[in-house]
Amino acid sequence: MKHYSTFAIEMFVKHVNQHVEGSTWLMQNGYQELLATLEAIRDDKKAFKFLMDNKHFELAAFVNAIWDDDKALRVLLDKKAFDWAACANIINGDEKAKEALIRVGKGHYVNLAYAIQRRIHEDGDRNVSPWGVFQNLFNLKKYKKDEDN
Repeated sequence: MKHYSTFAIEMFVKHVNQHVEGSTWLMQNGYQELLATLEAIRDDKKAFKFLMDNKHFELAAFVNAIWDDDKALRVLLDKKAFDWAACANIINGDEKAKEALIRVGKGHYVNLAYAIQRRIHEDGDRNVSPWGVFQNLFNLKKYKKDEDN
């Protein structure tokens, strides 16, 4: 399992919050898997495949754990990826996970959890607004066209 520095996670938080600085830093410093993680969370199948193909199994499990997959959470725990497991649990509403991360000085994972949670809610809101639904119709056509090629 790859170790991520506090700074790398902080840049990931910036990326999730749509700050170009975070995205640029992650790309320039070889953290494509973190970029793919956000896209996989947002249901991009190619991004999830990238995680699996490049053996970022903990990040793939993290993505699934966010969506309440108990088996994925078990994978994270078995692989001792406790920070990622706690982060997923925070996203799913577990306040004790937040307290545990803060207690061990891993507040950057708490920030990541809240950033991802906010992004998920923004995406959900975008999908149910009238304008969002209209845009998604065009994106679906584009997605279908891309798959056919």
